Amino acid sequence: MNKLVNKIIREGKVIEDRILKVDNFLNHQIDVELFNWMGKEFKERFKDKDINKIMTLETSGIGIACIVAQYFDNVPVVFAKKHSGTNMDANVYEADVYSFTKNKDYKIRVSKNYLNENDKVLIIDDFLAMGSASAGLISLCEQAGAAVEGIGIAIEKKFQQGRQEILNKGIQLESLAIVEALEDGKVVFSKE
Repeated sequence: MNKLVNKIIREGKVIEDRILKVDNFLNHQIDVELFNWMGKEFKERFKDKDINKIMTLETSGIGIACIVAQYFDNVPVVFAKKHSGTNMDANVYEADVYSFTKNKDYKIRVSKNYLNENDKVLIIDDFLAMGSASAGLISLCEQAGAAVEGIGIAIEKKFQQGRQEILNKGIQLESLAIVEALEDGKVVFSKE
């Protein structure tokens, strides 16, 4: 069993058999040692890919992506923003995503200055559920002409079908913890 699965078993909380709460080590408070392990693990799983950029979605994916980037010779991390501000470049790629956790639609954006046809991108995110965030990030890359070399996910909720959407596009998907089900307040992990 890997470090992330062990941590989920020890410290994760299941809410209403649909949400896995891991904010005490993954997406509110960060366990840096665990993130370092994840960075090494993603590097191992994508070692044959020629990655020159790591991409994620604000906010929870940023910490993981930054650690992963260190293991890919400190390639840049670009993150898609959910909110536009006065300092956001107007020349952007845009995609729509739905947040399962927040039950809300977002328009995500990335400046055309930071993503282009020369980029070989590894997408990193904290969760994969229905696949909307991954689809949005893939769309941004496609708009820029960038190649998506792979997608690395910390925790995949396999029962929510996002995996198939990615595999249908022929993209390598690597998830560090695959949750088969959330039942009776417990996490059931996949044998994969």
